[in-house]
Amino acid sequence: MKVAILAGGLGTRLSEETVIKPKPMVEIAGRPILWHIMKLFACQGYREFVIALGYKGEVIKDYFLHYHQRFSNLTLSLSSGEAHIHPSKNGHEAEDWCIHLIDTGLNTQTGGRVKRVAEFIGNEPFILTYGDGLANINIESLVAFHNHNKKLATVTAVHPPARFGENAFDGNQVVSFNEKPQTTAGWINGGFFVLEPEAAGYIKGDETIFERDPMEGLSRDGQLVGFRHEGFWQWMDTLRDVRLLEELWQTGKAPWRIW
Repeated sequence: MKVAILAGGLGTRLSEETVIKPKPMVEIAGRPILWHIMKLFACQGYREFVIALGYKGEVIKDYFLHYHQRFSNLTLSLSSGEAHIHPSKNGHEAEDWCIHLIDTGLNTQTGGRVKRVAEFIGNEPFILTYGDGLANINIESLVAFHNHNKKLATVTAVHPPARFGENAFDGNQVVSFNEKPQTTAGWINGGFFVLEPEAAGYIKGDETIFERDPMEGLSRDGQLVGFRHEGFWQWMDTLRDVRLLEELWQTGKAPWRIW
């Protein structure tokens, strides 16, 4: 099953970084968040990716075109332009991934990007997620849930991050002081969809926002089910989120690092 990742948005809330790169290329621990998302899938056996490009898509193309050289030792001949790659001694291994980099338009909305990648993938179900959200989700369980329910679309429902943490009270007594970046109440769209090819039929064109008419239509027709993920989930929408994810990684507390 292929994994489609939406990586073409402008990322305006993170303009400190996205003025020179697309948001999925903002780095956590020296690697783009896009790499972390792909690594999450790959370590669970899903290694074929369809990346929906848009804003500064050439940055993503360049990263993966030169990925092997980036993490290898090189000998260069400046007169001939030839490069010889040596096996890495630094613990970096070449990722066994197949990546399709698809230009889905600069101003295309999320629904339009989904429709374009669905047309590329063809008549088969696929996984879809955003290029700015991390989770310690069990993908095999998600896919099994989707197959069991036999609907056109499955969305992963997550608890929203808590901006200031949570306190639990018993009268005036604080019985729990929780600074974890996630609440325990309410459910929101966490990405990590599984879609049948027919789901793309709910998308009119490039101007369609996937989270509006298509999702509402699928729900209205009884074709949308929700996979509840109780574990870690965190988007990267602001510089504060970048710092939070970096801190989790540097302190050895990154829940999405399941590889």
